[in-house]
Amino acid sequence: MTSGRPMPAMPDDVRAVLDTVADRCSVSTDDARLVHQHSNTAVALPAAGLLVRIADNPQALERTKQSVMVTRWLTSRSYPCVESADVEPFLVNGRTVSVWLLLDVLDGPPGTGAELGRLLRDLHHQPAPPFELRRLTDPLKSVAYAAEHHPEGMSDRDRSWLLTRINELRTAWAALSTALPPGLVHGDAHSNNLIRLHSGEVVLGDWDHAAYGPREWDLVQPHYMQRRFGRHTERELDEFFTTAYGWDIRSWPGFETLIQIRELNGLSPYIRKAPSQVWARREVAHRLTTLRADDSTTGWNGPPRASDEHYVRDEQ
Repeated sequence: MTSGRPMPAMPDDVRAVLDTVADRCSVSTDDARLVHQHSNTAVALPAAGLLVRIADNPQALERTKQSVMVTRWLTSRSYPCVESADVEPFLVNGRTVSVWLLLDVLDGPPGTGAELGRLLRDLHHQPAPPFELRRLTDPLKSVAYAAEHHPEGMSDRDRSWLLTRINELRTAWAALSTALPPGLVHGDAHSNNLIRLHSGEVVLGDWDHAAYGPREWDLVQPHYMQRRFGRHTERELDEFFTTAYGWDIRSWPGFETLIQIRELNGLSPYIRKAPSQVWARREVAHRLTTLRADDSTTGWNGPPRASDEHYVRDEQ
């Protein structure tokens, strides 16, 4: 899979991580290709058949360990998802590193709403895993932490508004009366985390946010992605709920509240990068301008891609 464009240079800090991966996995990293840099950095090792994911936050280690446990368990049950390599997540210079099998991805558009709906239906019908899942009790924890620890990522006025809004939506989250039984949720289910293989199979990737929580959290994500990123058509959303999943969240009273929580939840990586990345600071300002104006129609921007080679599909 080649895009015909020069591959981006490998940052020194990423190269240091790859040196450790080479030692731990006994593989060469000479052909390493930078795929993605946002909430995670992803690096493909084609000759070794591996994908290295690097999270800047060392606190992500336990969450990453759980994502490996969840996907290994699901794979044992023949659920179509990404597979980890035979190495446990580890820390390198304060960064969380996990190693996955590199998939034979068919380059092209992501999966459809109907495919996502079927995968979530099947996921939500899985029995409880034979290990304890982290609890999704505060979906705004990461954005609150980012706003508190990176104040230079936005104006004082925006930061004050955001912290107030976080508290308001935390109260609304606690008051939600769900319609579906809670259980295992993917946590970041949208079309760009669908990976279509050359075999024709579609698998679900990016399990960093898997948890025990309300199933509605998974089902509202496609609407958020449509509202802010134009990811799905209304027809696709209809197929997602009525044909594939079998329950329509749009009639649930907590629907709009959950989308608003999703909107703030997605700000975290942008705020963390805003102090050093001009594009991220501009995007934080743009998103907060629309939110403060109660503007639910203006589109938002995703991060710039490291390359056109889509070995992984990551969160906006």
